[in-house]
Amino acid sequence: MSRSYSTTDLSRKSGGIIAEALRRPVTITHRNKPRLVLLNVEDYQRLIRQSDHRSTGTVERMSDELFAQFENAVEAYAVEEE
Repeated sequence: MSRSYSTTDLSRKSGGIIAEALRRPVTITHRNKPRLVLLNVEDYQRLIRQSDHRSTGTVERMSDELFAQFENAVEAYAVEEE
């Protein structure tokens, strides 16, 4: 769980907060609302790599094999519900 600090805390205790952000993500709040997250470069790069694998698509863009698997799963679910 990330720890939260206000923007005032960040200006007063930046060294300690940065040191903590190197170990785990830190949330920075402004007027009691989360505004920023500080995290180390390794965690940031991991998140970027994970997001690169996400894609959106439509049924029309699915391969025939994947569409067949999708249809089979829907049919199996419908049978279970009956």
